[in-house]
Amino acid sequence: MLADQYYLIAHEDRTGRSRLHPRATGLGLAAALLAELVLEGRIGVTDGDLFIVDRHPPRDALGHDILDLLVAQPQHRDVRTWLAFLSQDAALRVGERLVRLGAVEPVTRRRMLGTSHTTYMPNTAQQRNAAAWASTRLANLLVRGMELSILDRVLVSLVSATGLTRHVLYGFENYPHAFQYLPNAAASLPSDLREIVDYTEASIGSVVTVGRR
Repeated sequence: MLADQYYLIAHEDRTGRSRLHPRATGLGLAAALLAELVLEGRIGVTDGDLFIVDRHPPRDALGHDILDLLVAQPQHRDVRTWLAFLSQDAALRVGERLVRLGAVEPVTRRRMLGTSHTTYMPNTAQQRNAAAWASTRLANLLVRGMELSILDRVLVSLVSATGLTRHVLYGFENYPHAFQYLPNAAASLPSDLREIVDYTEASIGSVVTVGRR
């Protein structure tokens, strides 16, 4: 699933920590979850407004939950509003989906004042290799100039929009064509997916601006 791949790229495979500001990671995951529903023909986006195309439940339980939420709130159509709302617990929900798939395991750490924090990380060698492969596979496709599926084009576009390019293409600075492909990936997307990417990038910019104040 698109959001699963984004999650593995956006988190360190050795520690489970986010490579980005947590709010930025949440926005990227929220965008990926909405894009999954677009790719399944359940929703569409036009001029910043989200609309329902097909109310039939997706096969994935998390996609089903999100579609139900969108259907139940028809008065809220603004994509930016949904990105902000879904970003609040997107990491938790996608992390739990990865746990169900056996890709990661929950690790709870105690904090001061008795609070705790749960991260989702690959603990076995097999899980770590699979997590690392998410970035490596994408880098190989870009460096070799291979044709990307629409799912990978969305993934590349979200990686670029959220500032993860340097992690995916780390060590490939001598392959400028790989970096040059990134804007073409977003431009080649259908309009509704391109809008999701564009609004995500704008929202990430707001997070960075606020963080610098």
